[in-house]
Amino acid sequence: MDAFLNSLPQAAKSYLDGHRLDEVECVIPDLPGIARGKAMPAAKFAKQSQFFLPNSIFFQTITGGWGEAAGPDGFVEPDMILKPDMSTASAAPWTGDWTLQVIHDAFDRDGTPVPMAPRNVLKRVVDLYLDMGVKPVVAPELEFYLVAPNRDPSQVIEPMMGRSGRPAAGRQAYSISAVDEYGPVIDDIYDFAEAQGLEIDGITQEGGAGQVEINLRHGNPVRLADEVFFFKRLIKEAALKHNCLATFMAKPIEDEPGSAMHIHHSLVDDTGQNIFSGPQGEETDAFFHYIAGLQNHLPSVIAIMAPYVNSYRRYARDHAAPINLEWARDNRTTAIRIPISTPDARRVENRVCGMDANPYLAMAASLACGYLGLKEGKHPDKQYHGEAYDGEEDIPSGLGPALDLFDAAPDMQQVLGPEFARVYSIVKRAEYDEFLQVISPWEREHLLLNV
Repeated sequence: MDAFLNSLPQAAKSYLDGHRLDEVECVIPDLPGIARGKAMPAAKFAKQSQFFLPNSIFFQTITGGWGEAAGPDGFVEPDMILKPDMSTASAAPWTGDWTLQVIHDAFDRDGTPVPMAPRNVLKRVVDLYLDMGVKPVVAPELEFYLVAPNRDPSQVIEPMMGRSGRPAAGRQAYSISAVDEYGPVIDDIYDFAEAQGLEIDGITQEGGAGQVEINLRHGNPVRLADEVFFFKRLIKEAALKHNCLATFMAKPIEDEPGSAMHIHHSLVDDTGQNIFSGPQGEETDAFFHYIAGLQNHLPSVIAIMAPYVNSYRRYARDHAAPINLEWARDNRTTAIRIPISTPDARRVENRVCGMDANPYLAMAASLACGYLGLKEGKHPDKQYHGEAYDGEEDIPSGLGPALDLFDAAPDMQQVLGPEFARVYSIVKRAEYDEFLQVISPWEREHLLLNV
């Protein structure tokens, strides 16, 4: 037990200082990004190097149904071997006892990484970059809503009640007073993040009623995806302590902006030099090839960055989300934005991805687009000038068309992994079929007596 405790990251050691560790949550993200796994006494965890879960967790839809993706052997649910990544050991400070959570990686019995596991998909893409002699660096921005408790799915989602006793106000982007309205929730987010050793760059009020954005530091994609995975859980727990809910739906409230997960990308060589900038600080060919990769290949992975039927409600003209794949410098109406920066911090921002996406898969897909761009060596369209909302729409209009584009993209499937691509498409189509069986309030209101 002592050897195990001594191997913990410093933040976990500090959290446990003077306390006895009671429990360890062994977790692995599934396709939607939900934490699956099991909890066990700390003493038992310290004595084992692995545990087992059936591979069927990667065939499960968001509703709890199943996609028929098991393969030729049938739905026999063989066990995967799950091994802890102790560098991810992190506090679970909202629990009633002293608990740690540890992210695990999934392997087959022969030691091969399970190709459907989202963390393995991201590692696969990162390794492709490393084989090119460059390291990808990402920085995600997380948008979400704090809303009133919603116990009846037939009722519309409403903003949370603020400290003033009034619902959180919309159209108050960057307002400090608006953030103060839900200060107690934000305080717990800060406290939980500190206990977990997670660094927050900043918190701002976004344009929606009760909509918040958290910016994370830049770094290794796998580590940053781990942090987003942890953050989504801790934010939900912080909200529950204050009689509200945190939602990462792409579009939870009508007539309010959607929630995005903007992803900033840069690449560094072995010396730490940003390859998007040349010796004199100029923009390099690699910079433009990367933008071209996003323009040319983002359509094939929209189904990953916008994984649900609700996701496509976010891509509305003049609603703070892109409607096409234009690129420009310092222009928030384009899908691909080049922020103001010094040459060493030059980066490319992907504004397409929704906050409902699995962070591992979203980062893998976004990086895969850039990787293909570097391999192809193409140049992007001309920089867009003006409001890109005035341009033509070229983002798929729904999950079905997006999945068709994904299925028709063999180069992208090869980068992400053919087996992952096969399973993902089957599971998402099963999920879409489940949605089509539900009759919505709009249909009852407008069709029941009028057709």
